[in-house]
Amino acid sequence: MAKKKISLREFQESLVQRLTSARAGQTSRALLGVQAGRDYWLLDLADSGEILPLPPFTSVPLTRPWFCGIANIRGSLYGVVDFSAFQGGEPTPQNADSRLLIVGGRLGINSALLVNRTLGLRNIEQMEPRAADSDARPWVGEQYADPQGNVWKRLNLKNLLGQPDFLEIGL
Repeated sequence: MAKKKISLREFQESLVQRLTSARAGQTSRALLGVQAGRDYWLLDLADSGEILPLPPFTSVPLTRPWFCGIANIRGSLYGVVDFSAFQGGEPTPQNADSRLLIVGGRLGINSALLVNRTLGLRNIEQMEPRAADSDARPWVGEQYADPQGNVWKRLNLKNLLGQPDFLEIGL
C-alpha cells in the first residue's frame, strides 16, 4: 500500500486541530494509537504524557532484558521499558521510527515505554468492538477492530504501572 505523503506543516496543523478538538470535547472518543511489537494499542490522551524521539539511554546492570535503562529528559530521570519485550514479544528496534511514551506522571512514577512508533489519534467510534480474548494481562482493556481489520487493545496504564512485574526491574 502506498502512503500519501504530507508536508510537516500539514501534519502539524492537522495534529493541532485534532488535539484542540479533543480538549474541547468534540472528539471525546479519540485515543492515541501506538504500535509495540506486533500489537496496536490505544491510550487515553490524559494518561499518555509526552511522546519523544529516542534520547540516549544509560544501561543499568543486573536488570531484566526488557528494561532499556535510564533516560535523562530535561533533567529528570525516567526508567525506560521496552513495552513489547516486557510482554514477551520481540525487542523493539531503536531506530528513527521508535518513540518514548512518557507515562506515569499523574501517578508519580517516572517511567517511559519504548514503542515501535506512534500512529496518531484514533477514533474508536469508527471501530467495531470485539469480544475480548481470554487475556490474563490486567493492563489489556477493551479491544476494537478498525476498518482495515487491525485489532487495537486499550492500554490501562494504571493497571500496568501497578504490576509488581513491571516495577521489579532487578534480576
